[in-house]
Amino acid sequence: MKTLKNHVILFDNECPMCYAYTKAFIRTGMLAQDGRKAYQEMPQNICPLVDHQRAANEIALVNTETGEVTYGIQSLFKIIAYAVPFFKPLFLFSPFVYLMQKFYAFISYNRKVIVPAIVKENTIQPTFRIHYRIAYLLLTWIITAYILTNYAHLLTDFVPLGSKYREYLICGGQLFFQAAIINFYRKEKLWNYLGNMMTISFAGSLLLLPALVVSHYFQVDTLIFMLYFLMVAGLMFLEHLRRSKILNLGKTMSITWVLYRLIVLGLILLF
Repeated sequence: MKTLKNHVILFDNECPMCYAYTKAFIRTGMLAQDGRKAYQEMPQNICPLVDHQRAANEIALVNTETGEVTYGIQSLFKIIAYAVPFFKPLFLFSPFVYLMQKFYAFISYNRKVIVPAIVKENTIQPTFRIHYRIAYLLLTWIITAYILTNYAHLLTDFVPLGSKYREYLICGGQLFFQAAIINFYRKEKLWNYLGNMMTISFAGSLLLLPALVVSHYFQVDTLIFMLYFLMVAGLMFLEHLRRSKILNLGKTMSITWVLYRLIVLGLILLF
């Protein structure tokens, strides 16, 4: 594997994902040992070359010899194509490049709600793009509701099955319920909170997938599936508390998050 020398990639040191994959470039030899710096601590010789706000939005790769700067998915393509030339034709294929640019932007503009971190004061933050946040909320809502709809078939001894759209309505209802609460409570945190909340719901639904796989091949008592579901719900609650603390929201949103679920459960059992 060839090493791309005389290049520095500028990552977001407040983003665990950015830290991890740029570190992997160093460990695998794709970049030199000194080929990685946090944009928050940008070296003086690189500063004049880089659009600081764009570097916060899309990871920047700087050629320290020529001053050329690439951003976003093109930075990653350049590193990978140099290390593994086999992929270079793919990275020149326009439809693939377009799709990867959209996918990269989708992840990049939502990265602070996918993996939260404590934001330091006086640092440049990614530009907020509402259409990417709405797309993220819709995608996680649909996937979460789909998985829960399937899991509901494993809990029929405890909870009535209901219509095939019930979980979609419940998940969507929680979005609007929590949005109304935080809009009154801490309006400026609205989109960050909703993104974090749906990440928790999405992660919780993914934890249910192993149980769905097991149910397909083995006969298991429904009590086990209910206990597993409650365990996942408990983990989600703890994660909600943790993320609320990072967002400086206290426990109010966690309480209303649980309250909504209890109200919905009561209505399901009642009707």
